[in-house]
Amino acid sequence: MQRHLAGEEGYAMDELIILYEDNHIIVVLKPQNMPCCEDESGDFDLLSAVKGYVKETYGKKGNVYIGLVHRLDRPTGGVMVFAKSSKAAARLSEQMKGGDFEKKYLAVLVGAPREEKDTLKSYLKKNPINNMVYTASAATAGAKYAELDYEILQRKEGLSLADIRLHTGRSHQIRVQMSSIGCPVFGDMRYGGEKAVKGNLALWAYHLAFTHPVAKERMVFRVQPPKENFPWALFDTERAVKIVKPEI
Repeated sequence: MQRHLAGEEGYAMDELIILYEDNHIIVVLKPQNMPCCEDESGDFDLLSAVKGYVKETYGKKGNVYIGLVHRLDRPTGGVMVFAKSSKAAARLSEQMKGGDFEKKYLAVLVGAPREEKDTLKSYLKKNPINNMVYTASAATAGAKYAELDYEILQRKEGLSLADIRLHTGRSHQIRVQMSSIGCPVFGDMRYGGEKAVKGNLALWAYHLAFTHPVAKERMVFRVQPPKENFPWALFDTERAVKIVKPEI
């Protein structure tokens, strides 16, 4: 794991944590509450930080190409991969479409689902005016199919630690689908409703697996959430990350 200072004039950012880098890809740790790419807020984003790092480290002149392959919501932290060439970006994007791009999350939920382990399937539609995502019927114009698997790993003090695997990558998907079964993510003031609890959103992209776009080797990255922070501190997140069985 490499650490490099990143930022821009007038913006103070923690170190850019690089988990892996070669000529084709760069895997980094996205801080919570930082945009993964430029948005309407105008706040400094992770994509710009990676571009700045590559430009400075390798003495690149002019614009630096870094491909945004996937996204994480601003309040979500965890593992992200960026492409360093258009060819790598295209091949990783194809993996996402083909289901070879695997993302898993840990989430602390308020309450406990009725089922310890289940698959949630629904249709989601985003309202661009308020940037909110809602469950909808399959017949709703613009609604997109969403599917995830979850398993409850631990329960403590009215909260549950869940391991979540996405089969689709819809905007705000985990937050909306878990809220739909009465167990919103801790800290989710947008979708938590009456059960909303203030705090940093307890949603962390801990596992990312894909096939290297050039070497064709399977690559797996796992990073546990900030275990010193509440509510993560309630749970054995290190064990939770390690006990996930490999897919057959």
